[in-house]
Amino acid sequence: MTKEKALEVIKDMPADFELDQLIEKLIVVEKLEAAIKQVNEGDIIYHSDVKKKIDEWKKG
Repeated sequence: MTKEKALEVIKDMPADFELDQLIEKLIVVEKLEAAIKQVNEGDIIYHSDVKKKIDEWKKG
């Protein structure tokens, strides 16, 4: 996360907030940015593929 993005998150917070709220929001934003990067890079697994893999594990 960039300092600019963190400052943007802080600016979007209400005037009074708990530090825990800010930390939680920063973590969510960071996770979402990482997920978007993975999708853009094609690093994804389709739900149907996961279901097939689980079925294979269940069969042993």
